[in-house]
Amino acid sequence: MIMTVCALAFHDNTFAVFDLKEQLQMLYINMWELFTQLVYVTPDQRVVVYEEIAHIRSEIVRVITELLAHDQAQHPLP
Repeated sequence: MIMTVCALAFHDNTFAVFDLKEQLQMLYINMWELFTQLVYVTPDQRVVVYEEIAHIRSEIVRVITELLAHDQAQHPLP
């Protein structure tokens, strides 16, 4: 029995977009975990959690910016 697998790439950066979406998903999960930690952390730890939330937020913005750049490169506006 022979099985052939074919994958179609509808965009030039299909894997890059997939990878960025996966990163975004992980960042959202990490952000939710940080918000959960705010329930039980000590005041000293809270400062660190706030810093981590700020970092994750900036990473989310970066990934979204890259995703939009890939989409605009593939589908330029007139």
